[in-house]
This record gives sequence, C-alpha cells and structure tokens, in this order.
Amino acid sequence: MGLFDFLKSDKKKAHEAAEKAKEQVEQQMARGSTPPVSQASDAASATRAAAERMAAAAPPKPAAPTPGSAAHKAVPVAPKPTPMPPKPTAAGVMPGAPHTPTPASAAHKAVPAAPGRKPMATAKKRTYTVKPGDSLSAIARHQLGNEARWRELYAMNRGVIGANPDLIHPGQVLTLPT
Repeated sequence: MGLFDFLKSDKKKAHEAAEKAKEQVEQQMARGSTPPVSQASDAASATRAAAERMAAAAPPKPAAPTPGSAAHKAVPVAPKPTPMPPKPTAAGVMPGAPHTPTPASAAHKAVPAAPGRKPMATAKKRTYTVKPGDSLSAIARHQLGNEARWRELYAMNRGVIGANPDLIHPGQVLTLPT
C-alpha cells in the first residue's frame, strides 16, 4: 500500500466515523432526547482519543535524503543565510564607518569653520487682494498667465481661503507663487 493509499484510507475511516456519529445524533434527536452534557464531553474526549490513535498509527516520516540518493538530487539546495551586519561598538560607532566629528572631538576642532554667508535680501512676496467677482482660476490667469495654476495658488493660500477653494471673499490677501 502506498503512502497516498494510506492517507486516503485514513480519510475514508474518519469520514465514516463522522457519518456514524451524525446518524447517532439524528436518532437521538428523533427520539426527542438531547445528549446530556456528560455525553458531549465524552464524545469530545473520544474524538481526541481517536485522533491520537490515528496519529500514532501514521507511518513514520521518511528519513532525510542522503547526498547520494536520487531524492536528494530532486530537492533544491537551500539558500545560504546572509551574514548579519556588524554590531556597533560600545561608543555606538559601526566598525569601519567613517568618523563624524562632533563639537567635542579633536577632529572637529581641527577643521576650520566655513566662511559665513551674508544673508541675501529677502525677495519681496507678491500678493493680490481679492476683488468682488474674482475666482482662483481668474486670478491665476491674470496674475500667473495660466488659469490651470489655480491649484498652486490655492495650496499656497489654504490657510487664508479655507477648505473650499470656490469660496473666496473680497479683501482677502493672497500670496502669489513666483
């Protein structure tokens, strides 16, 4: 008997046992009696015992194939594990990592400071005050040259305009994108 035949016969036996139990329950129900709780727990323990017997009766698992066997040649080689990255030292520095100077380190003191930049004059922001009858697309068309840029205009001024881009009020001051 092959392994698959054995498994099929186990399934068949389990199915038959389940059918038999089902018939018994149906007969008890037809008589109008319900199984007491003790019978239900007995049925559960019987089922567990049957499962343990079936597991004990199962054939042992086949041994691992040897390098010379045909089965071994059919089994793909397991991938080699990747090496773990090195752990940081007690100072928290990875071995072989370049040292980043800190304000307290000697390396930091040896590096001359970069020449300071002069602050550039801040560019003057362009603004537009909303007039009666304006819309974001009309403002974008007249001020930015492309009415499709109304989304950009809205994104920059969401705090002023609010959640509804279709609702702008005369007197609101909008910042224009460059």
